[in-house]
Amino acid sequence: MNRPHDPAPGASPAPRATDWIGTPVTADLLRGALDLERTEHGVLPHRLPARARAQCADGQLAMAEAQPSGVRLVFRTRAAAIELDTLRTKMAYQGAPPRPDGVYDLLVDGSLAGQASVTGGNVLMVDMTTGTAETRPGPVGTVRFTGLPDRVKDVEIWLPHNEITQLVALRTDAPVEAVPPGGRRVWLHHGSSISHGSDAASPTTTWPALAASLGDAELINLGLGGSALLDPFTARALRDTPADLVSVKIGINLVNTDLMRLRAFTPAVHGFLDTVREGHPTTPLLVVSPIHCPIHEDTPGPSAPDFSNLGAGKLQFRAAGDPAERAAGKLTLGVIREELSRIVKQRAADDPHLHYLDGLGLYGEADFAELPLPDQLHPDAATHRRIGARFAELAFGTGGAFAARPA
Repeated sequence: MNRPHDPAPGASPAPRATDWIGTPVTADLLRGALDLERTEHGVLPHRLPARARAQCADGQLAMAEAQPSGVRLVFRTRAAAIELDTLRTKMAYQGAPPRPDGVYDLLVDGSLAGQASVTGGNVLMVDMTTGTAETRPGPVGTVRFTGLPDRVKDVEIWLPHNEITQLVALRTDAPVEAVPPGGRRVWLHHGSSISHGSDAASPTTTWPALAASLGDAELINLGLGGSALLDPFTARALRDTPADLVSVKIGINLVNTDLMRLRAFTPAVHGFLDTVREGHPTTPLLVVSPIHCPIHEDTPGPSAPDFSNLGAGKLQFRAAGDPAERAAGKLTLGVIREELSRIVKQRAADDPHLHYLDGLGLYGEADFAELPLPDQLHPDAATHRRIGARFAELAFGTGGAFAARPA
C-alpha cells in the first residue's frame, strides 16, 4: 500500500512544486455525495442533505452520513501524478489498539491502479464504557499517486468509507476536467452499517460498491451505520435523489437499537415506501430484509457491547433482550423478514415495480458457519465480497429486480 509522499513501486519521482496544477474541488468532480459543506479547511461531502441533517441531532447519524462511503472524485486527465490534501477524522476506542487507517482506492479507466492512506488528521476517541466521545485535533495529510499512464484517462479516487474526510486541495501535473455522467444506470441504496461498509477492506470492496461494479451501475450509497431507522428525512432524501434503481435494506438497526415495536414498524415501513414512491413512482424498488445474525434471529434488542476482549482489539456485541418479549411486539430479525415479505406482497398487487429480496439469500446460516461475523454483528472483508457477488446475481442478474430491460 502506498503511503503519503512515497511514490508507487517503480514510479517516477513526484513533480516539482512549480509543476503542480491546483484544481478546486467542486460538485462536478464528485459522485455519491448529496451535499457539499464549505469548511475552514475545504469541502466536506455529506451523504444526507442539510435539511435532513437539521432534523436530527443524533451524533451517530452525524458521524455516519459524513463518512463518505461510495463518494469519489471523478475526472479526466493525462496526469501521471496526483496529490490530494485531506483532513480526516478517524474513530478510535478508549483502551483498544488503534484501528486501521482508512484507504483511498485509485481507479484508472475502471480498474484498480493504486491504494494509499493519509496520516495526521483528527481522532474521535470513543469511550464505550461511558458512551462519551471527544475529538482530538490533528494536521492535514496528503495522499499521492504517481507513475500513472501518460495518456488521457478517467480517474476515480474513492474516499475512505470509514473516515470523515474534508477535501482540502487537489493537485495534478496536467489539467483535469469533469467527466459528464455516462450511460450507466444510477443505483440509489439505503441500509445499515453493513451497507455503509463495516469491516470491508477498502471503499471499492464494500458489498454495494462490488455489486454496483458487477451490475455496471453508478452507486449512490446511503448506507448509514447505526442509522437505518426508517427516518422520514432519509425517505425524503431518497425521494428527491434522481435514480434509475432504488433499494432499501431494513431491519438490523431497528432491532439493535430496540427502537420500535411491531405495531409501529408496519406503518413506518409503509410510510417510508410511500415517500420514496413520491419521487420514484415506477422505478424498480427493491426491499431487502436482514442477513443472518444469530444473536438477533429470535432474540430482540437492544444490542449491548461486550468488552471482554477489548484490550485485544476485539469489540463484540450480544443481544440484551428477552425472547419472551416477542409476544409483546418486540422485533427480531425473523419477525422483520416475515413482515417485510408480507408488506411487499400486499403492496406489489398495485405496484408491479416493487420487489423483495430475502437477506438470507445474501448471507445465511451456512455462510455464518463458514464466515462468522467477527463481532457478532458485522461482516468481514471476505463476507462483503460474497454478499456483493450474490446481490449482483440476484438483483442485477437475469430475472432480478434490477436486470437490464430490453430497450
